[in-house]
Amino acid sequence: MAGAVTVASALLGFPVAYYMARYATGWRKGFFYIAVMLPMWASYIVKAYSWTVILSKGGIVYWLVERLHLMPALEWVLELPGVGGSSLSTSNLGRFLVFTYVWLPFMILPIQAAIERVPVNLLQAAADLGARPAQSFRTVLLPLAFPGVVAGSIFTFSLTLGDYIIPQLVGPPGLFIGNMVYTMQGSIGNMPMAAAFTVVPIAIIGVYLTVARRLGAFDAL
Repeated sequence: MAGAVTVASALLGFPVAYYMARYATGWRKGFFYIAVMLPMWASYIVKAYSWTVILSKGGIVYWLVERLHLMPALEWVLELPGVGGSSLSTSNLGRFLVFTYVWLPFMILPIQAAIERVPVNLLQAAADLGARPAQSFRTVLLPLAFPGVVAGSIFTFSLTLGDYIIPQLVGPPGLFIGNMVYTMQGSIGNMPMAAAFTVVPIAIIGVYLTVARRLGAFDAL
């Protein structure tokens, strides 16, 4: 789930960050900054509870799906192995959507900062040498902005990996690390097992940060 949320956030966040860095000026740039950061001002728990209503049957998502006559497709997706659930609010797909929404701003802002640090004359030089826009993006912009993607992935990956509120409120019961730690030290009182589960994300994030540092992610924070 942490990997899927990170990839989805990068795919959604890069175009938004690129537009903010290269095309948005004046009040438009301020509007995008506010639009990206405004969800971060709301309470995390309130957002999680709100999404349980949005994704439930009778919510706005189901209303829109019915209006677009996509209900058979949605029901087919919910029946796929690993997706599970009688509705979006009780499925892994709904959980994935909520995670992506909540952590997307943490991906957009580092990418936007990394793109702004790429000199425009490098793209102009690539165009003068005959590179098409897609080639300039693939060979010039993306490699230079990639540390921003890695920097954003530090937040999206680690926050999803250790979260226990969203897995508890949205989707089917699942063995998420945060939930296991909470259960072991709370209702069961097995502190040694809770401590053992805690070591797992620490080790994973330690390796992840080491790789991210080698890729220059810390320079993009």
